[in-house]
Amino acid sequence: MTQTLPGRPTISGTRHAISAGHYLAAAAGFAVLEAGGNAVDAGCAAGLALGVLQPDLVSVAGVAPILIRLADGTVESIAGLGHWPRATPPDVFMREHGGRMPSGVRRMVVPAAPDAWIQALARHGTMTFGDIAAAAIRFAAEGYAMYPLLQESITAHEAEYRRWPQNAAIFLPGGGIPEIGRRFVQADLARSLGYMVDQERAAGGDRLAGLEAARAAFYKGDLAREVVRFVQAEGGFLSAEDMAQFRSRIEPVVARDWRGHTLLTCGPWCQGPALAEALLIVERLGLDGLAHNSAAYIHRIVEALKGALADREYHFGDPAMVDVPLEALLSPGHIAARAAAIDLIRAHPGLPEPILGRGNQLPAATRADLPKVEADTSYVAVVDRWGNAFSATPSDGSWNVPVVPGTGLVISGRGSQNRPDPAHPAGVAPGKRPRLTPNPAMVVTKDGGVMPFGTPGGDVQIQAMLQVMLNILHFGMEVQEAIEAPRVASYSFPSSFAPYEYFPGRLAVESRIPAETRAELAAMGHEVKDWPGMTWLAGSVEVVLHDAAAGLKRAGADPRRPAYAIAS
Repeated sequence: MTQTLPGRPTISGTRHAISAGHYLAAAAGFAVLEAGGNAVDAGCAAGLALGVLQPDLVSVAGVAPILIRLADGTVESIAGLGHWPRATPPDVFMREHGGRMPSGVRRMVVPAAPDAWIQALARHGTMTFGDIAAAAIRFAAEGYAMYPLLQESITAHEAEYRRWPQNAAIFLPGGGIPEIGRRFVQADLARSLGYMVDQERAAGGDRLAGLEAARAAFYKGDLAREVVRFVQAEGGFLSAEDMAQFRSRIEPVVARDWRGHTLLTCGPWCQGPALAEALLIVERLGLDGLAHNSAAYIHRIVEALKGALADREYHFGDPAMVDVPLEALLSPGHIAARAAAIDLIRAHPGLPEPILGRGNQLPAATRADLPKVEADTSYVAVVDRWGNAFSATPSDGSWNVPVVPGTGLVISGRGSQNRPDPAHPAGVAPGKRPRLTPNPAMVVTKDGGVMPFGTPGGDVQIQAMLQVMLNILHFGMEVQEAIEAPRVASYSFPSSFAPYEYFPGRLAVESRIPAETRAELAAMGHEVKDWPGMTWLAGSVEVVLHDAAAGLKRAGADPRRPAYAIAS
């Protein structure tokens, strides 16, 4: 039996629900819903606030992939992912940095999040940028209480924060680690967001004109000039043209049916389709009759994930510049081949071999402990009273790239997810987007409801999402119970983050899973590493489920991080 801990209840309401990676972000989005805003308005408010409330994990000037499903069934994704500056020499990291991705401005790509939030508002929202930015500006200007996870992150990266005086001034106020409970203020960031709101108000005209003025303030105005001047002075490649011409791509959504439900993910510019592939492989292997978190169940989940993540490694990249055989990868024939290659009693010792085309040269195996999470992520899910659903996974950290002095802005360092070798499908190229780990998802349920869900966690993201999805839709757990159930994560593939560590056979297991189950997994060939009973390294899955049959919106949030859900 799986050990359980006393947990939170599933939150339910008849009108709307939100779950977000920090409780104040959930409160900000909920206030918008209560004021009459829709799911897009609320999701943008919460997502922008996360860049202030979790500045170690999310940047206001980072990435923000968004998945939207309107009540009428219309679905779209806003990539919210910037590209490499056009002046980037494709071989610069091989030639000048020894095949490594350096910290600092050279890993910066065009910041996408401000444009993504504003595009979402312009296309499907009802409010102004000032309306949805009010909470973020308040949290930046007035501050909020330092909390344990943020303090832990700052402590772990103290040396990196000290590398740039402007970073240290924000994250090490007074020269030291902020105490838990101390007010944490980001005054420069508040002024930058306030400038965008001021430009929106000064534009006059209608809502759309105001939104475009707020966008121009960031990409063409004083903020853009400060960003470009600083990045170029530090040896980076970002130009005024890169900023002024940027628009987040509106990308096709990947949809796959499963047991009468439909799973929606973003495209192969992120790892989202690997979630769909893993789900289909697991279904092919068969789950009926397997006990939850038994060794046999966990083994099938992990081996299916290895196959899907192998295909991510061999094929995924920016589909605008890389030919990704997505339809072939998700075809019944390929799913059957991946499933047939899985030994149901013995773990694959590393990354499964390619089935379609040729593979890449894999990095050397790492025998250290587990990979250290780099720039991490947060998440927000919303369903409103009309049935619109919003799913977004904003990201980018603040310790491996410098803050632009005087602005509080940390420009997206997401270039760390490109391989330095241009020959790799996710290799560096001018104008190319990195292969992103953040991947918002949704399920359209067979009873006519919708379930946005997602998580931070880098390469753990689709692994945690798959387990929670199956907990709800296969095992019939309540939303919160499904989130709190113990999880596992494989590291048997090259990491998506520099330095791209590879841990063949490594499997991390939350220790609430009984010792005898862990021993069974080890006997099957998994190299088991024990996590604590509940750890933030296992992700922080947030879920909102519109239960159409009950007429309720149900929501859950992961206690592994300071995430909370609210419904009404």
